[in-house]
Amino acid sequence: MPSAISRRAALRASALCALGLALPRRGWSRVDAPTRDPEVTAHFPHIDPEVVAQVVGRSHFDLEGVKALVEPRPELARSVWEWRFSDFESAIGAASHVGRRDIALYLMDKGARPTLFTFAMLGAHDVVQAAVAAAPGIQRTAGPHGISLLDHAHAGGRMQGDMTAIQVEDLRRTVALLEALGDAGGPNYLEVSAEEQGKYLGDYHYGPGPEDGFTIDLNMRKLLALGPIGGAGGALYRIGPDTFIYNGAPSVTVTFHVREGLVQALTLREPSVEVTARKVS
Repeated sequence: MPSAISRRAALRASALCALGLALPRRGWSRVDAPTRDPEVTAHFPHIDPEVVAQVVGRSHFDLEGVKALVEPRPELARSVWEWRFSDFESAIGAASHVGRRDIALYLMDKGARPTLFTFAMLGAHDVVQAAVAAAPGIQRTAGPHGISLLDHAHAGGRMQGDMTAIQVEDLRRTVALLEALGDAGGPNYLEVSAEEQGKYLGDYHYGPGPEDGFTIDLNMRKLLALGPIGGAGGALYRIGPDTFIYNGAPSVTVTFHVREGLVQALTLREPSVEVTARKVS
């Protein structure tokens, strides 16, 4: 014969029901089978690296494209990408070195972390002045792609037509401050004439695959640049005869092997790898 429910238990159950807290009996419970959303990527729970690369890449030139990516997930405003050989760049860093103050300000509004390079581009004179006073020599620190602090300030004039008179004046003062320091323009790399550049240009292969190699070309700043076969790459800064560093990274060197005035090959050295690639075009 089933046992009677005590008056105390009945009152407790009634109270729980009134609060919406009553639990179903064990016999009524059901555990759904595990499911996987078809939109879950192989990188989950990490953000798809392609999305991060797009945010940083578009932050150089495409405000609306950046908004389309960042609005649904504001955290992407803090995206950072490594292009190659430890050349790290944040989304706001990208906007800063090309002078896109509109993109930089949008990213900051969404939670991006501005750097000294951002403030130099924005013409935040007092911020830059205070940083230099607090950390003497910081003006010599290179930004993304080895671009100097002074060059970031110069880039700030790109959108001068959209700036107020006060903003233009603050930017002028920022440029003057950095120029007066004498060393905010980056290292004094050796010059490479246009004629010299020509002998280095072309494709270099180090393996049997079609992508096992590098292309040496000129970038938008008319500097020699090393990238994947057929692709854009990072700037090469000359430090010696036929010897360069990659994008301001002192641990990554590129040495060209020249015989009778013709480039035969290049050797790329970084801390863990050394690769020699033969010039094929």
